[in-house]
Amino acid sequence: MNPTNKIWWKEAVVYQIYPRSFNDSNGDGIGDLQGIISKLDYIKSLGIDVVWLNPIYTSPNDDNGYDISDYQNIMAEFGTMADFDALLSGMHERGIKLVMDLVVNHSSDEHFWFKAARESRENPYRDYYHWVNAEQGKPSPRWSFFDPDGDAWKYDAATNAYYLHYFSQKQPDLNWENPKLRREIYDMMHFWFKKGIDGFRMDVITFISKDPTYPPIPEKYTGKHWEYFYATGERLHEYLQEMNREVLSHYDIMTVAEGPGTTSETILDFVDADRKELNMSYHFEHAYLGQLPRKVLAAEKWKLADLKAIFTRWDTALAERGWGTIYFGNHDQPRMVSRWGNDSPHWRALSSKMLTTFLLSMRGTPYYYQGDEIGMSNIKFDKIEDYQDIETLNWYYLTQKEGGDVAHFIESHKITARDNGRTPVQWNATQNAGFSTGKPWLKINPNYKTVNVAVQERDADSVLNYFRKMVALRKSEPTLVYGKYAVIDAENPSIYAYTRVWEGKTLLVLLNFTSKKAKVTLGLDLSKAQVLISNYAKSSVSEYLKGYEATILLL
Repeated sequence: MNPTNKIWWKEAVVYQIYPRSFNDSNGDGIGDLQGIISKLDYIKSLGIDVVWLNPIYTSPNDDNGYDISDYQNIMAEFGTMADFDALLSGMHERGIKLVMDLVVNHSSDEHFWFKAARESRENPYRDYYHWVNAEQGKPSPRWSFFDPDGDAWKYDAATNAYYLHYFSQKQPDLNWENPKLRREIYDMMHFWFKKGIDGFRMDVITFISKDPTYPPIPEKYTGKHWEYFYATGERLHEYLQEMNREVLSHYDIMTVAEGPGTTSETILDFVDADRKELNMSYHFEHAYLGQLPRKVLAAEKWKLADLKAIFTRWDTALAERGWGTIYFGNHDQPRMVSRWGNDSPHWRALSSKMLTTFLLSMRGTPYYYQGDEIGMSNIKFDKIEDYQDIETLNWYYLTQKEGGDVAHFIESHKITARDNGRTPVQWNATQNAGFSTGKPWLKINPNYKTVNVAVQERDADSVLNYFRKMVALRKSEPTLVYGKYAVIDAENPSIYAYTRVWEGKTLLVLLNFTSKKAKVTLGLDLSKAQVLISNYAKSSVSEYLKGYEATILLL
C-alpha cells in the first residue's frame, strides 16, 4: 500500500486517555470510566477522531493495569462492563473511534493461568509461561526492566523452577510457542472486536517471540540495548501474520505496535501492507536523546539536529510503503513541554503550541496525550516518596544499592520520569483541579490554578484553542496528511523547517525550538507565501523566527 493511498487511520488524530488520571466520578481519587463519559463532549470538541484508552482490564495494579488478571472484565476501580459499553456507545455516537490496549507479552501473576501454572510442573497451564527447572541450573541472564535487581528470572519455590519476566516479577511472560495460548489470545481479541472496538495498541508486541533454549545474549545487546535483542525473536513475524489472518483481517480496525527494538531498517517488516501484519508502529529512538540508562540525563543535552535526523530517517524508511506515527508524550513519557519545549511561565504556552504544530504537521498518524492540549508540565518531584511508578522506584533503589548517584537520579527523573505524565488532568482551579473530590492517587501539579481547561476555554489564544485550530487545519489540508516530507537546513541548531508537498501544493513548516530569535536558510521564494497558522498574534513571512515561533505557510 502506497503511503498516499487514503485510509481513515492515516487521517485520524489519536488522543490518548490514561483513565487513572483523566477524571474521577466517585471521589475515590482514581479516574474511572464514568469520569471519561462525563467528558465526552469535551473530547469531541477537540476535533480528534480516535481515543486510545490505556488498560482498563481487571488487574492488581502492580504496573497500573499492564499486569492483567482477567482480559475480559473491567477493573473495579474503573467501573463495570456496563460502564464500558456506555463509554463505547457514547464515543461512537459522537463519531469517535476507540482503540484499546492489547497486553499479551505478559499477564499478571494473579491471572488464573499463572496460578494454575505454578501449582505443579504437570499442570495443563504450565506451558502458558516460560519455565526452567532449577535442577538444570539458572538460565542465561535476561534483563528485567522493572525487577528490583534487574533480573528477569524469578525463582518459584513451589515447583523448584524459574519463570521469565521481562518486566515486574508480577508480570510473567506468556509463552507464544504454545498454540493453545495463542488461540486464547485470539479469542479474547474477537471478544472485544465483537463488542465494537476499533483497534488495538499492542504493548511491547515486539517481545513476544523467545528462543525456548534461552541462549546467552550476544555482547552487543547488553547495557542500553536489551530491547533490540528482545525484538529479534525468530517467530515474531509468524505470530503477527497469524494474528492478522485469524483476527485483524476480519474487521475494519487500526493497529499500532509499541515497537521497542525496531529500527528504521526493520520497520517495514511490521507495517508494509503486503506483509499483512500491522498498520503502524511507534519507536523510542527520539525518546532516548540526551539520556543514559535508567532515564538518567547525560551531561550533554540533546541537539535539535539529532532530533531532525531521527524523524527524517524514519520518514524516509516509510516514504514508499507502510505508515508511521508521530508522538512526543504518552503515559510512558514525561510532559512534552518539559521534555522538548520550555515549561517556564513565560515560554510554556508558546512552546506548547510550537510542539503541537510539529505533531500535527508531520507525515504519520499523530498520537496526542491527555493534558498536553492545555500545556500541562512536569510536576518534578523532589523526593522518591512522592513517586508511584514501579520503574522510577525500582531504578532508584537499584542505583542506591549499587552506590550510584541517587541525587543525580532524582534530578534526572524530574525531567524524564513517567509519573510526570501521569499527574491528574487539570480541569479547573477548584480543589484537586476538579479531577476528584477525594485525595488523588498521585499529587496534582501545583500550577493547576493557572493551567487548566476552564481558564483556557475562555481564552481564544490559549494552548487548548490553538490545538483545536491545528487539528482543524490538518483536516482541511490533506497535504499535511499525505504530502511528501523534506527537511530544510538540516543542521540548523535552532529551527526545524520542512516542506509538505502533495498534488501541486507546497506547505512550509517553520519551528523555532529555542527561546532566542533565529534564522533559517530556506532558498525558497516567500514573496507570495500565505500564513495558514501561527502561534504568534502577528506573524511575518520571514526567514527569521521569534522564540518558539511556529508558522505554517502556503507557498
